Amino acid sequence: MTDDSYPYALEARGLGKKYLRGLALQDCSFRLPAGTITALVGPNGAGKSTFLRIAARLIRPSTGRLRIFGTDVTDAAALDRVALVDQDKPLYKGFTVAETLRLGRELNPRWDQAAAERIVAAGQVPFDAKVGTLSGGQRTRVALALAFGKQAELLLLDEPMADLDPLARHELSALLIAEAAERGTTVLMSSHLVSELEEMCDHLLVLAGGRLRMAGATDELLPAHLLVTGLADPGARPAGDGVLPPGFAERHTVIDSRVTGRQFTALIRAGADPGDQYNSAEPTLEEVLLGYLRSPGAPSLITPDTAVTTATTATTAPAGTTTTATGFRKDHAA
Repeated sequence: MTDDSYPYALEARGLGKKYLRGLALQDCSFRLPAGTITALVGPNGAGKSTFLRIAARLIRPSTGRLRIFGTDVTDAAALDRVALVDQDKPLYKGFTVAETLRLGRELNPRWDQAAAERIVAAGQVPFDAKVGTLSGGQRTRVALALAFGKQAELLLLDEPMADLDPLARHELSALLIAEAAERGTTVLMSSHLVSELEEMCDHLLVLAGGRLRMAGATDELLPAHLLVTGLADPGARPAGDGVLPPGFAERHTVIDSRVTGRQFTALIRAGADPGDQYNSAEPTLEEVLLGYLRSPGAPSLITPDTAVTTATTATTAPAGTTTTATGFRKDHAA
């Protein structure tokens, strides 16, 4: 399903959204390779749902631009290439499952009835049951059947499994991975469940305070960090939440630091050797995510395959500016 002639499913340049209460997104610039399964992570109010709704053409951005497989999101042609599955699954509760699939067939010119029916039948969901009588897992399955029946090339998931029990999450996660792999569908999934993200996703987008904090492939992001532990300096002033030894912060890019008793733990960018006096190891995905979310002032990390040059507009940065990519080679071709 993915357009092989265009390598990026999403390209955001200086993207922003302002509401009356303030900015929900600010100057977000990145590109997402086609065919990836990407986790969209951040605390509540970080701008995740706002971004997904912009990509689904439910709301318009205030600044910047967003392209879907090279087509501007404001172009009606982009609509056929995207499907959104919301956490609330806004299906018609009075429709039967069969009627819901018929509605999908009537509204989508590229509809794949066989695929939609296969996804529903695999979960033993009765076609004659009304949607309002289904369990949470069954409603999610029907919503995914609509998305894959549409033959969307980009699937946007806004915490679709947050209200499901562990067994239902496991079954639907397997369904999602299998269907996406078979079709080459690009998936962007918002979730708070780190274990779910580790199993399913090969890319990360981290938002905090409406700003992009980290973006890239997980197999590049995790090795770009070290988790260092050692004896805290009792005479030093606190640095962040921890007490770092003299000169440590000057030698390393510290993302987050904490102290427990006499021991400090610091998440740093890989590069300079911390020294034999400290224990260091590659952090887990959860440790990296928590480090960035706890420290909004730490420098952002955007890998070369996701970085873009922000185009010149009246509301974005001048041409030639780039997102931060500390620790990686500078390769920001648009």
